[in-house]
Amino acid sequence: MNHKNGFNPLSRTTAHRRAMSRNMVTSLLRFERITTTSSKAKEIRRAAEKLITRAKIDSVHNRRIAAKFIQDEKILNKLFTDVGPRMKERNGGYTRILKLGFRQGDAADVVILELVDYKLPTSDDESDSDKKSAKSKKVDAEKSE
Repeated sequence: MNHKNGFNPLSRTTAHRRAMSRNMVTSLLRFERITTTSSKAKEIRRAAEKLITRAKIDSVHNRRIAAKFIQDEKILNKLFTDVGPRMKERNGGYTRILKLGFRQGDAADVVILELVDYKLPTSDDESDSDKKSAKSKKVDAEKSE
């Protein structure tokens, strides 16, 4: 029997699939929430959860293995210093898939793939960013005078 062996090739070549997987996992770790198709999300979740499990123990060996998959140094550091410790008490199931519906053009099943402890930005955060942008515009205006 061949149970639980294999993966979904997503109708792509190996190089394309590997590059897409790396890019999407990096985006997931950067933004902690991405929108994609259902089949891609299910494949990306496998890779992301393995990396988060590695990140729970910050060692040189685990960093090197994760660095093979994540090329961006800042995201790799975020994985080991922020995401991994946040998931320390959890025994797997670090991501969640929320269904959105069907895409207009090709009727593909669209979902949101996010980390389980993702928090939506609140209105307080938005007002702080508005204040910062207004302040920076004021400083720029003063500099140009």
